[in-house]
This record gives sequence, C-alpha cells and structure tokens, in this order.
Amino acid sequence: MIEIQRNFPIGPLASLRGALPPFLVPFCLVVGCCLLLVKPATAQETQPLGPYSGISRESAGNIGRDVKIAVPDTKWEQEALESEDKKDDQKKEKKHRGSIVVAPLPLVSPAIGSGIIPVVGYIFPFSKNDTVSPPSTIGAVGLISNNGTHGFGVGAQLFLKHDTYEVTSGYARGNLNYNLYGVGIIAGDAGLKLPLEQTGHLFLGEVLRRVVWKIFVGPRFVDGNSLLTLKSSTGDSPPPPDVGLHTALRAIGIRVVRDTRPNRFYPTSGTKLEFTADFFTQSLGSKYSFQRYKTSFDKFMSLSKSQVLAYDFYLCDTGGDPPFYGNCIYGTSNELRGYTAGRYLDRHMFATQLEYRLSLPKRFGLAGFAGVGEVVPGESQLLRSNNLLPAVGGGPRFVLSPAYHVNLCADFARGKNSWTWSMGVGEAF
Repeated sequence: MIEIQRNFPIGPLASLRGALPPFLVPFCLVVGCCLLLVKPATAQETQPLGPYSGISRESAGNIGRDVKIAVPDTKWEQEALESEDKKDDQKKEKKHRGSIVVAPLPLVSPAIGSGIIPVVGYIFPFSKNDTVSPPSTIGAVGLISNNGTHGFGVGAQLFLKHDTYEVTSGYARGNLNYNLYGVGIIAGDAGLKLPLEQTGHLFLGEVLRRVVWKIFVGPRFVDGNSLLTLKSSTGDSPPPPDVGLHTALRAIGIRVVRDTRPNRFYPTSGTKLEFTADFFTQSLGSKYSFQRYKTSFDKFMSLSKSQVLAYDFYLCDTGGDPPFYGNCIYGTSNELRGYTAGRYLDRHMFATQLEYRLSLPKRFGLAGFAGVGEVVPGESQLLRSNNLLPAVGGGPRFVLSPAYHVNLCADFARGKNSWTWSMGVGEAF
C-alpha cells in the first residue's frame, strides 16, 4: 500500500499528521511548488589596483622592483578573470534557486486498491537575503484508484524572517472507499470488515513563532466535514453511529516544536521534538467533542559520510467522545509501515522504530528499519506483550533533488499479520 510519509519533509501539510481522519490522510502528500528568481551580480571587467588604481600600465612598470601589481597582461588573462567572476555569480544564483520535485507515485493498497498519486512541487528559499530560515515549500497532490477513491490536496509551509516564523496552510478534498475493522486489538486481529465510503474536505491553518532555544510555539485551526455511507450491507461488523450523516469536525489547538536538524529533508544529525494538541468542541460547531494529543521525538546520527542511523518515537492519546476515525490509528503516517491503515485503532497508541540509511553512488540509496508499537483502550495497558505490533522492512532510495537531498522512497514491510509496499517523497521521519 501507499503509506503517506508522516514527516513528509517537503509536504506543507506535514503538521496535519494526527489531526486527520483516515479518509483525508492519502490526500495530504503536498510538496513545494514555487520559483524564486534571483538577479545575478554583474562581474567586474577590470581588476582594481588598490592604492595605485590611478596609475597607467606604463607608469606602473616604473614604480620599482618591490612593487607588484596584479594587472592582466594579455587578453586571455582578462577573459580568464571574467570567467571566474561569472562562475562565482552563478554559484550565488544557484544557491538561491528552488528545486522542482515531480513524482507520479504508483499506488498498490490493500485498503483502497491500485492507482496513482501524482505529486508536483517546488522547494525554495523564501527570501534570497535570508540565509538562516530552512527552505519553504508549496505544492499539490492528487489521488485516484480503481476502487473509486479520488481526491486532491494543496498546501504551503513557509519559513520567514530569519527562521522566526513558520506558517503552514493546507486544503484537501476527496472520496475514500475503505474497510472498517473495528476498534481495538481484538477487532484488528479478527479481520472483520465493514465496507464504507467517506467523502469530505479538510482545512488546516497554523502559525508558529520562535521563542527561545529554537523552540517554536503557535496556534492551529482545523476544520473538516464528511459524509459516511455504507458501500454494502453485507459487512462483518455493525455500522458506526454517524452513517448517513454530514459530520463537521472543528478544532483549535497548539503546536510546540524544537528542531535542530541541519537538513529537514535528509537529516544526518540533530533532533526533532514535537507536541501537538487539538481540541474538538461543539462550541466551535464540531459534532463531536474530544481531544487529541500527539508527541514525537526523532534523533539522527551520522555513522560515516554515507551512513545515517535514525530513531523515531511516537505517542498518541485521545480523550472525550471521538468518532472511530478520531482515534489513534496504527499504520498511518508511517507509524508503523507493514500494516493496513486503519486496521488497528484505539484511544491510545505508541510506536518506536530504528532505521539505517545508506547513500550509494549515482543518486541511489538503501534503507532498512524495524520497530514495534501497539494500540490500547487505556494508558495502563501500554507495553503489554500480547498487544505488541512489530514490523520490519526496507527498500531502495533515489535522489529526486540533489540540491536538497529529497529522496523518492520505496519500502517493503512486514507486520504482524500483513505486509505493505509503500512509496513516498521524503524519508518516513
């Protein structure tokens, strides 16, 4: 299946993870799509002579043997100096240009069938005078599969004012045909299916400001609407209570993040610590009142110039009275690969994984990973051996953007009772 990258680094909707119901997760692969034009500096035609700049070539030769002045003696030398100046200007111009990313990703999913996810975008520096902020991204993504699933998403993630502000905004709309397995480990292990069709849209807006020690804090707003219907009355489990109803979900929240990675597209060092809280309430117009809390920690370490070891920990908690798709959902956002998205879901969830990444010549690479996690109805039941859901896998990589080291990733993963084949732009975390 296609698993949407959880920290899809060139996805402006990266911060949507955890806030999305499953029917909108496949629509939020979003990448950069903008071009920043920079006017190159003009190369000088002559070299200054310092304190002797007003002296002619003939007079310069009479000053004395101890005085040496760098004056081109031939036309060839003059052209060589101008060529060097042009190369320097081209390097400066290239540094401030963006990078196009285009990837028509094939889709083979046990959840929503076979199809394609076209991704197009651009990664770019928001200002040529800002050498501190990470590159910004805007872009678009589509989705179509042979079981009737289709949708699109657009979004942007901008880094402004010398890494002082981070602004994220995204919109997704689509139709998803999938199976509901039920809530909890027992329901997921039983494999009983209820075919559903869910249509809807989602908007996210978020503004963060750096406060201290590379810590960003800011508010977020989530607004969504969906219609849930039964595809067939021959399902193995009872239908959820909101079948046939237009359901509005609206929340305000907060996000806190500290990111010390030198390159968020392909980190080789540093850490990222993130906490997100969303509060869905009827006073805002939401049909359900519940709360969702997400915490993640990523650490990266270089073993050599071409080898990286990456660690990821993820924790999810849900309170209140959520719909089934408002719970913590295993197998989405690459937590963990190897599981059909939505087969395991419950009030609480944890997942942890370790990944080895190797860069090879000719823009190729490899990755291998292993991890474990679980979903449970109560926090006190976490880390019970009979609830654990392990996964192992790996796959090849290809560098789509050498300037920013953005990879096209293909992963084969094996879970407890299933396997997946996933593709995405950017590493899983």
